[in-house]
Amino acid sequence: MEDLRGRRVGKGGLAVGGGGIGIVVALLIIFLGGNVTGGDGGLGELGNLAGQSAGTPGAGGGVAQECQTGADADEREDCRIVGYVNSIQSYWTDAFQGGGREYELARTRFFEDSVQSGCGFASSEMGPFYCPADRYVYIDLGFFDELRSRFGAQGGPFAQAYVIAHEYGHHVQNLLGVLDGPPDQGADSRAVRVELQADCFAGVWAANAVETGYITQLTRADIADALDAAAAVGDDRIQEAVQGRVTPESWTHGSSEQRQRWFTTGYETGNPGACDTFSGDV
Repeated sequence: MEDLRGRRVGKGGLAVGGGGIGIVVALLIIFLGGNVTGGDGGLGELGNLAGQSAGTPGAGGGVAQECQTGADADEREDCRIVGYVNSIQSYWTDAFQGGGREYELARTRFFEDSVQSGCGFASSEMGPFYCPADRYVYIDLGFFDELRSRFGAQGGPFAQAYVIAHEYGHHVQNLLGVLDGPPDQGADSRAVRVELQADCFAGVWAANAVETGYITQLTRADIADALDAAAAVGDDRIQEAVQGRVTPESWTHGSSEQRQRWFTTGYETGNPGACDTFSGDV
């Protein structure tokens, strides 16, 4: 976990970011499944995965050392995100191992205003994103305020968890080799399908979050917060708010209904194998 907040960076073009494009071919044979759990979304001990995730020795700095307990997560937003990150990566480590593969921890960077990534320069307007070139997830905490004020989400803590789990879903896709391919757009595009699969992966993690030991329990209200966030960032909802009309031919992430439905698919099955968004209709 690297904390770059407060640093200034130079500008350049962002080559790749957010989610990549690709198709999935091996989910059903790689992953073995999981069980749905419930509770109220509390965070337990945060442990030291944050330090293990760092790309260079000592890169975690203060956030890796200061965020250790559930009490830290209750008091600090960045510590709460550390807890989610640790839980997400713990789940995928076990899921890959169960399928006979090794999960590579994604590197994580907090930033504000702008950041220079392996995919180029990115501003905070992008929100959290995954860069497959350097295998970092970049998180600007200010996005979660915009999720409430700009996109109209309720903004509960588990809305944050959904967003973070979605980005790490792209890392899983990258490890599976499904992010390569030309970008496209449209309601039935590969771009939409890859984003919906990341939503489904987020739901799968939520179903297994308690079993990782980092999340104490989840409630229906937590899942409702996640679903509300998924709806808030649907292409149709954003287009209606920004341009006053919906243009499915330019979609890249999917509608509010699709994003909620695929998160729910992941959550109700707890099985990554159920996240094949590349077969049939979405």
